[in-house]
Amino acid sequence: MQQTKNKKTPQLKFLAIVAIATSVILVFTVAPWNILPVSVTEDVSVIAVTDYGCVGESSLGRSVVVSNCDASVGDIVSATFNIPAGETNGYLEELDKRQNPMVDAWDSSVSGKGFSP
Repeated sequence: MQQTKNKKTPQLKFLAIVAIATSVILVFTVAPWNILPVSVTEDVSVIAVTDYGCVGESSLGRSVVVSNCDASVGDIVSATFNIPAGETNGYLEELDKRQNPMVDAWDSSVSGKGFSP
């Protein structure tokens, strides 16, 4: 008489395949290379002088603190700072265009609430 064995599904192997597939999908959709910081050096305009150094505003709209700075307000100093790569390579703008295809330059510059007369 033959005995039949109940074969269990290879659950561990299935979970491993799902985990690998999920990680591959996340790598190509989230694009972590756009989140990682990059070092940027540029000339910034000093907007304040504090005990820690000069506070400047970059062309990217970031406030940057430059230590050991003896400049005054309005001067231009060189600053090195870290910023997410997505802000410098155009990834965020492209993502915004794809998520909001009907928003043009005029729509994005309108502010306020309610209806205009």
